[in-house]
Amino acid sequence: MKILKSKKALSPVIAAIILIAVTVAVSIAVAAWMGALTFTFMATEQIQITNVEFGGAGSNKWIAVTINNTGTSPVTINEFWINNAKQTISSFTIAANSGHLLNQTYSWTAGANYQVKLLSSKGNQFYYSAVAPT
Repeated sequence: MKILKSKKALSPVIAAIILIAVTVAVSIAVAAWMGALTFTFMATEQIQITNVEFGGAGSNKWIAVTINNTGTSPVTINEFWINNAKQTISSFTIAANSGHLLNQTYSWTAGANYQVKLLSSKGNQFYYSAVAPT
């Protein structure tokens, strides 16, 4: 068998440059992928119901719900429930780091417990319990 001494492979310098280029390209691809995952998980939907106020008298009773969006993305509220009874509302959006006051006509009973539930467009549920004044 004849050994080919006249044929040369890549020089070590060229081989090192190619390895570095491939490593940098893979690193950029992984960084872009991780960045996309991070931004997806960072956009959180977090609603905090801070207060439920009962007011009115007779047939003009109402409930006012104070809502704060403490998350990093806007939240659209599609449904509003009081004691497992769906209330008729128009959906509304609360911007990140802002609040909203939801007023609803509701015939409440003094001293009774009420559970308020909000349902977002993404399917997240947020609860708050309050007792009506006596």
